[in-house]
Order: sequence, then C-alpha cells, then structure tokens
Amino acid sequence: MSNTTLTVSISDAEWRVMRIVWTLNQADSHTIIELLERQHDWKAPTIKTLIGRLVKKGALATTKQGRQYIYTPLIDEQTAMDTALQTELDQMCAMHRGKALTHVLEQTELSQTDIQQLIGTLTQKLPQAPQMVDCDCLPADCEGSCES
Repeated sequence: MSNTTLTVSISDAEWRVMRIVWTLNQADSHTIIELLERQHDWKAPTIKTLIGRLVKKGALATTKQGRQYIYTPLIDEQTAMDTALQTELDQMCAMHRGKALTHVLEQTELSQTDIQQLIGTLTQKLPQAPQMVDCDCLPADCEGSCES
C-alpha cells in the first residue's frame, strides 16, 4: 500500500467502502456489496458505483481473479484520515479551531492511550503556542464573527 497523501475528495459513502477495504486489507466486490447492503441497506448498483469512483480517483487498485474483482487500498488509512481532518480544519476560522476540536473531543470516545498521547502533544505545544491565534477570515468579517 502506498503512503501517498490523499489528494482526492472522498464522500461519506465512499469512506464506508474504504473502511471495509482497509479493515480486510483487500476485498472482492461481492464481500463489499454484501457488507454494505447489510450495514446500510444499499443496493448493489449503488455500491458498484462507489467502488468505481474510488478506483477512478486512485484510492483503490483493482485486479481480476477469475470472474471476481479484488480491491486493495492505494492510500494509507491513517494518512487519509489525517488529510481529511486537516482539510476540514483548514476550512474553519483559525480562531475557532481550538473550540471545534474541544467539542469533537468531548463527543468522541477515546482510549486512555489516545488521551495520554493528546495530553503529551498539547503539553509539548503549550510553550510555543501564541496567546491568541490570529483570525484568517476576511478582515470585514473578523470583528463580528471571530470574536468570542
């Protein structure tokens, strides 16, 4: 599997296909269809369309074994998650990213190991962190929408 960064946009439905393929390391179309039909009540043509889009985007490789197609991920799962999350954060006002992250952390189940890693990362960042993050919105919008 390549460690290439995710340079394509993956829809919510496509993420569900990718999670199956990442979990299984490779999957045939029958397995993907069976799992998604059961999990989401989707129809086979819809799932085939999602798989085809992921192949076209370069997220999945396809090989033919007999009459069956086998799909393997071309992008690393952690890299894809990191890139997707960073892309979302980059769309937000810089002054509000911390609050958004705090809210997500409050709503997300994390292991004790995850929490310890987060504490360690935040502890390392604290000495170099600015007192306040500069707003990166349009200057006219800054006064009203970025102050909290």
